[in-house]
Formats: sequence, C-alpha cells, structure tokens
Amino acid sequence: MIKWTDSEDIALELLEKYPEINPLTVRFTDLHKYVTGLKDFQDDPKRSNEKILEAIQMAWHEEFTSR
Repeated sequence: MIKWTDSEDIALELLEKYPEINPLTVRFTDLHKYVTGLKDFQDDPKRSNEKILEAIQMAWHEEFTSR
C-alpha cells in the first residue's frame, strides 16, 4: 500500500512503469494521474498538493538519473 507521503516508493514504481519518461518533463496534473493510477496506490487522490508532487517528482528524477 502506497500513500502520498511515500515519495521514494512512488518514484520507484513510476520508474518501473514509465522508464522512458524524463520526470522533469511531466506536468503535475499528469504526475497526479500517474501516481493515482499505480496499482499499489491507496490514498485519497484529493490529499495531494504541489509540495507532495514536487517531492515525488524529485525522487523520481533522482532514480531516473542514477540508473
């Protein structure tokens, strides 16, 4: 079960599901859709905000550039 606060876990799942996407090119509206569409995501979609999405995007970017 993944929640909004699990930015590292979300980043790993996003990297696995979207390996070809550079995270820095993803708009927050699309990132929100990607996260809520993850099979292990189990949180209220309305609980996200810009700070949470930015943390997820940066964690995803770190994983993306370190592979």
